[in-house]
Amino acid sequence: MKHPLISLAACTLLLPVSGMSDVLLIDAVKAEQQANIPRPHRGETMKAVEQRFGAPVTKHAAVGDPPITRWDYPAYSVYFEYDRVLTTVLKRNKASSSQ
Repeated sequence: MKHPLISLAACTLLLPVSGMSDVLLIDAVKAEQQANIPRPHRGETMKAVEQRFGAPVTKHAAVGDPPITRWDYPAYSVYFEYDRVLTTVLKRNKASSSQ
């Protein structure tokens, strides 16, 4: 009879922690969605990205198989598989990264 009560108490203590992590993830996603920074979209070609956004500050060489390439712009980095955009990642500004 003591063991079920201990298990119940342990589960109860863990509930607030898992709930907080969900909120933090949701807040991070919302912040990225709310950023009004035009950026490349998944599936665009390298050529289209360069025509639309100009030359990147840095072009990193392809790594791995399939080849993944990263282009850095001032506000974000663009990741390509072959010549197509996989994702665009916004850079943190220095004020928010210290929090």
